[in-house]
Amino acid sequence: MPETPAQPQVQIQLQIDDNVAQGMYVNMAMLNHNETEFVIDFIYVQPQAPKAVVRARVINSPKHMKRLLHALQDNVAKYEAQFGKIDISGPLPHPLGMPH
Repeated sequence: MPETPAQPQVQIQLQIDDNVAQGMYVNMAMLNHNETEFVIDFIYVQPQAPKAVVRARVINSPKHMKRLLHALQDNVAKYEAQFGKIDISGPLPHPLGMPH
């Protein structure tokens, strides 16, 4: 069976606007999915406030979502190796918790 030639690596230059580069604080996330996509809403909930604001929505394919999951797991492991275990015990910061 003939070998397929390797695809050349493509260098991607990232561009980020100043307001996006500053980031957006969120303290909650909601995750939903259907057969073809995953949707993550990143939300800010003010303490004692009855409303929450979706600050960003990210829509991914299932394959990309699994790659993102692996990248998150890898980065958390590296963080904990350098700075120690992240303690997630105790009450959730808001009664709504982290829906999934």
